[in-house]
Amino acid sequence: MSRIVVKVGSNVLTRKDGKPNITNMSALVDQIVMLRELGHEIILVSSGAVACGKSVIHPRKDLNPIAARQLYSAVGQIKLINLYAQFFNAYGVVSGQILTQKENFSSRLAYLNQRSCMLTMLENGIVPVVNENDTASLTELMFTDNDELSGLIATMIDADIMVILSNIDGIFTGLPHEEGSKLIETINPGEDVSRFIKDTKSSHGRGGMHTKFGIASKVASEGIQVFIANGERRNVLFNLIENPDKVPHTRFLPSEAALSTVKRWIAHSGSFSKGKVHINNYAQEALLSDKVVSLLPIGVTGVEGNWEEGEIISIIGPDGNYLGVGKANFDHLQALEMIGKHGKKPLIHYDYLYLE
Repeated sequence: MSRIVVKVGSNVLTRKDGKPNITNMSALVDQIVMLRELGHEIILVSSGAVACGKSVIHPRKDLNPIAARQLYSAVGQIKLINLYAQFFNAYGVVSGQILTQKENFSSRLAYLNQRSCMLTMLENGIVPVVNENDTASLTELMFTDNDELSGLIATMIDADIMVILSNIDGIFTGLPHEEGSKLIETINPGEDVSRFIKDTKSSHGRGGMHTKFGIASKVASEGIQVFIANGERRNVLFNLIENPDKVPHTRFLPSEAALSTVKRWIAHSGSFSKGKVHINNYAQEALLSDKVVSLLPIGVTGVEGNWEEGEIISIIGPDGNYLGVGKANFDHLQALEMIGKHGKKPLIHYDYLYLE
């Protein structure tokens, strides 16, 4: 049995005219049900709410991008979740809606509460259907797209597999339909193929293949197998899990180096950083060594931003280079007072430190 996070993009769920693609949605649910019957646990991260909203509402006046997104998602999310409920109900399967936003991952307590909710749903045989809460999100607080959200969820619930379903077969050595362009079938841990990617974004979503590659690489580095495939191919999801040789795809092999659940949370928290600490050469050398080292105030040379104890902060090297992130043991005012001092407790303990 595997725990699987499935992210399906807007171009799979939406027709060219902007209306929901009922055929693809129904086929996706069919495959999820088949996988559940084999003992797999599925979490569905679904785009499509904004596109659904656009298909049924026409604003009376021009709206700014945030207001338009809020309006379309408020209307479209109801339509989207009702369609999923209808398809799952036909099999006697209960689905549940989870709407989340970026700030729910920045606090360890909120993160754990959200994790507990999803695990409880799975334990009770419910399929969680997750989407960003666009009605409450502002531009600076939005996920890059649902690829980022699915990566956060995969690491949060200790998934075995993450599947990203787009409208192309995977990552190619050029544009997918370009002469001589070939599908990259396997990507090893740490392998960088970003030079091959020529991005074209979804007409309905916010992400592109560069984003998918970045998220997939990060998730795979944390020990989770990742597939990118074409969600419009017949039985693509079922085949990826049960017989991957039957369907084209790009597979990211998982790293054997396992991270703790806390380290996984820290690893994905760079975009939630509330401040920065600048460190000297000695601190940088110690952190980048093979030793188990915490960041002590004596190695800190400067502090930026306002943060509270327990919030995520970034670590900046002496040359201005980004080194990683960690959970602060005390707030920014205490950090200012302790700069360069001996005998103080760590600003960031090793257990809550993640270096790139």
